[in-house]
Amino acid sequence: MYLAGIQSKMSSQSRQGCLTELRQIPSLQRKILDNQGEIRRLSQRHSHFGSFLFLGRNINYPSALEGALKLKEISYIPAEGYAAGEMKHGPIALIDEYRAVVCICTQSRIYEKMVSNIQEIRARRGRLIILATESDKEINHLSREVIHIPKIDEFFSPLLVILPLQLMAYFIAVKRGCDVDQPRNLAKSVTVE
Repeated sequence: MYLAGIQSKMSSQSRQGCLTELRQIPSLQRKILDNQGEIRRLSQRHSHFGSFLFLGRNINYPSALEGALKLKEISYIPAEGYAAGEMKHGPIALIDEYRAVVCICTQSRIYEKMVSNIQEIRARRGRLIILATESDKEINHLSREVIHIPKIDEFFSPLLVILPLQLMAYFIAVKRGCDVDQPRNLAKSVTVE
């Protein structure tokens, strides 16, 4: 934001707005952590699935990748993160009632496109888990399995989205009896060059 200001790419008012939102992140994250019980229940209901697909668009595509990575690392469930815009180029063939599909569908410029992806997954009987903005009541018509996160600017949404994804991985791994403190093969790979 500082560099954008120096280069006149961002107004002082816009920078102040961003800083105000950024300062709210810790309290919004706390709100998500206070809702762990619902995330735990949802995760336990889906712990039996043999594979997961995580879909995100735009700034939350990396969040989908991270969600899949965390699930693989601690629960040993095959999981793949994918750009939702590319769903028709491969992952759509994998969707059925035996795979859980986690869709990051927060309020953003590409919200309608993500809803379209969700509708395609439903048409193929995919088992949906949706991360959505808490003010979004329409999304509840698309799946019973919705995790709501506080409303925040799209730019900062990955800072909130990642918490439910990490908690899901944790609760699924615990339900499956995995050692979340010492995942197999992981400790060695991060300590050995």
